[in-house]
Formats: sequence, structure tokens, C-alpha cells
Amino acid sequence: MKTTKYMEDLNAKTVEDLSAELVLAKKELFNLRFQNATNQLDNTARIHDVRKNIARIQTVITKKAKATK
Repeated sequence: MKTTKYMEDLNAKTVEDLSAELVLAKKELFNLRFQNATNQLDNTARIHDVRKNIARIQTVITKKAKATK
């Protein structure tokens, strides 16, 4: 399944890499919302996918932060 492979990739990364990926995902989400507002976005489901990926990244960051305590 695609999601489990993505989660395995996230778990293998460091917190710094995850933070950088989180910034990129948030920028992508901003751009998608902007395109949606100007009626330039063809695939509106992409917004949902990016939001879920942001949540997944934040979850892994939190899990790694708790593991170091």
C-alpha cells in the first residue's frame, strides 16, 4: 500500500529532514489553496492528500520527540 511505504520513509528520516519536508508540504498546500481560489486547480483531491501528509509528518515528529525524552 502506498501509505505504509510513505510512513516507512518518514520513520527513517531524521527530525531535521522531517521539519524541512513539513515546510515544503505547507508551501505546497498554500499554493494549492491559492490555485483553488483562482479556479486554476484541476485536482482538488490533492488538497486533501497534502493535508493528510502534513498530519503524518507532524505525527512522526511528535513520536520521535517523545522517544527522546
